[in-house]
Amino acid sequence: MTITTELSLTQLIDTCSQRLSTVFSHYLDNIASPDLESAMKYTLSNGGKRIRPLLIYATGQIFNAPLENLDIPASSVELIHTYSLIHDDLPAMDNADLRRGKATCHKAYDEGIAILAGDALHTLAMQMMASHPALLKAERRLQMMSVLSKACGPYGMAAGQALDITVMNDTSLSAELLKKIYHLKTGCLLSACIELGRLAGEDDNDINQAALKRFGDIIGFAFQIQDDILDIETCTEALGKRQGTDQVNHKITYPKMHGLNHAKAKVSSLYEQALEEINYLGQRAQLLRALIGHMLYRNN
Repeated sequence: MTITTELSLTQLIDTCSQRLSTVFSHYLDNIASPDLESAMKYTLSNGGKRIRPLLIYATGQIFNAPLENLDIPASSVELIHTYSLIHDDLPAMDNADLRRGKATCHKAYDEGIAILAGDALHTLAMQMMASHPALLKAERRLQMMSVLSKACGPYGMAAGQALDITVMNDTSLSAELLKKIYHLKTGCLLSACIELGRLAGEDDNDINQAALKRFGDIIGFAFQIQDDILDIETCTEALGKRQGTDQVNHKITYPKMHGLNHAKAKVSSLYEQALEEINYLGQRAQLLRALIGHMLYRNN
């Protein structure tokens, strides 16, 4: 079964949510520690936009990837993203007490369980990638594991987060380094989602891979700038987390460095650039276009 081009964005969001819930239900029972199981369920079921798995399903639709194949990277990426949020909220990182309108994991449980829940979600993602049932060739699974591990490890998200807590409050931070941090901590995983969606099908076209890589890098940069804008303009209730966290933590962000109006204009410019990269895909990429519009012009 594949996703059709006639599917609306709303239908895609519903499909994504249902399929992730089904996959997660197979893994989040009978865990030896009831506290660990509860914390993992709490964070995974705590709302969220599911942007990353949606990118995988929308990209996979372009290449007629079976839904069963897409479920694997989509579920794995959501586990990785959720683990990163748990750790990002810890007192040693952003010290946040609210996420998606609810108490953060370390507030709902404690720091030890929160750290272990993040660890467990991270490793479970790789277990799913390696062994969750689907007609996905072993070679493709290995490619997917390589793409995902690179995006979330020392060459991607982990390095970005390390730079985030060590240099992003330095007033001498350069625009070039800020862009690199954004790419590492946010862009790498978003770009990986695009590639994972392609790998779930049978496409081996180098032109597609290169164009989608450029597309993914552009939307990753735009997405993080929009996140900065929302932290300034959106109230806590709508945002689901404390407004002004970046200011409290004295972080240098794109809007702080370049001004709010310039930041908004940059998001619009990047959006247009991203559309140009996938223009050649025609109607096949309509769902993906709709999704990035939803991502980059969101209000939470």
